[in-house]
Amino acid sequence: MLSCDTSYGTLQLQRYPASRDASLQAFDAADLYLLQRLQEEPASNQPVLIINDSFGTLATALASANIEVHSWGDSWMSWRALQDNLAVNGLDPANVRFFNSTQTPDGQYQQVLLRIPKSLSLLQDQLQRLRPQLADNALLLAGSMIKHLPPSAGDLLAAHIGPYQASLGWKKARLLQCRHDPALQPRIADLTSSYPLEGTSLQLSNRPGVFSREKLDIGTRVLLPCIPADRGNARVIDLGCGNGALGLMAAQRNPDVQLTFVDESWAAMASAQDNFRAAFPGRSAWFIVSDGLSEAEAGCADLILCNPPFHQQQVVGDQIARRLFRQSRHALAPGGQLLIVGNRHLGYHQTLKRYFGTVEQVAAAPKFVVLAAS
Repeated sequence: MLSCDTSYGTLQLQRYPASRDASLQAFDAADLYLLQRLQEEPASNQPVLIINDSFGTLATALASANIEVHSWGDSWMSWRALQDNLAVNGLDPANVRFFNSTQTPDGQYQQVLLRIPKSLSLLQDQLQRLRPQLADNALLLAGSMIKHLPPSAGDLLAAHIGPYQASLGWKKARLLQCRHDPALQPRIADLTSSYPLEGTSLQLSNRPGVFSREKLDIGTRVLLPCIPADRGNARVIDLGCGNGALGLMAAQRNPDVQLTFVDESWAAMASAQDNFRAAFPGRSAWFIVSDGLSEAEAGCADLILCNPPFHQQQVVGDQIARRLFRQSRHALAPGGQLLIVGNRHLGYHQTLKRYFGTVEQVAAAPKFVVLAAS
C-alpha cells in the first residue's frame, strides 16, 4: 500500500491483487492529471462519472471529498480494487455507484473522467452509449500515459462527443478534453464481431473489448485439439474464458459435462453466455464473473482449461498466470487436471512444478506449448 497525494487530499491506495513489487502502483500520472484538471472546474450538482478506473483511485479521491460518484467499467478486479481502496480510506462503498460494462449509467452527466482503454472497440462502445447520458456542453476529460495513448482515440472523441483539445504532456501523461456538442449526429456502429470456432459448426460472437475479438487467438488454436472427449459428467471449468472458445469445444465433445465459465471481464462473460446459449439451446452451464477461482471451493473441478493472460492493465508479466495456477491447484479434485497453453519463453513448465506433482507437455507449436498438470 502506498500513500498518494491528489488534488483532493492524501490517500492510501493498493492494487488488486496486492503486489510485493513496489513499482506496481495503484495510480499513475494520468490519474493525478485528471484529478488536477477536474478540480479547476466549478462543482457540479450532478454525479461525476468515471470510466475505466483501473484501481479505483479516481473514484476514491472524489468520494473522499464528498463528491457523488458513478463508476463504469468492465473489470471485476478493478471493481474489487475500488471497494478495497474505499474501505482502506474509511469511506462507505455505497458512496460510489458502480455500473459494469453490460449496463449503461443512467445519470445526466455534466463531468466525466475517462481512462482511455487499450481496446478502441471498447472505447467506441463506451462513447456511443455515453452520449445520450450527457448534458449539453458536458465536459469529458480523457487521460492516458502517453506511451499507451492510441493515436485514433481523439478521433473517436471528436466523432461521438465533440471537438477535442490535447493537453501538454505532464509527467509522461496527456489529457484529451472535449465538450458535448448536441448538434453532432454520430453514426452508431454495431461493434459485435463474429468468426467460426475451428473444427466445429459453431460461431464465436464477441462484444467490444473482449480478448481476441477479431480472430481466434493462436494459443487457443493450439489448445483446442487437446481438449479431451468422453469425460462423462466431469466438472469442467473454462478459466479466463474470454468468448468461451475452450468451454464450447469441451461441451461439443462432451455432451454431459458440467461446465463453468469464469472471467473477470463482464463483456467476456456476456460473450461466452451468448455463444453457449446459441450453440447449445436448453443446455445449462454456470457463468461467473470473478477473480479467477479465488472464491471456488476446494475440489470443485475435475478439469480446468486455461489460456492464461500475461498482463493486467498495461503491466506485462506472469503474476496473473501464477495466481491462476495456485487457484487451480486448490479447486481441482484428487486426480483432476489443469490443461494450459502458453508461450514457450514464459517457462510455465517450471512454474507449474511448484504447485503440481505431475507436469507433462502434450502438444507444441513454434511459439506455444500445451501443458497438462495434475
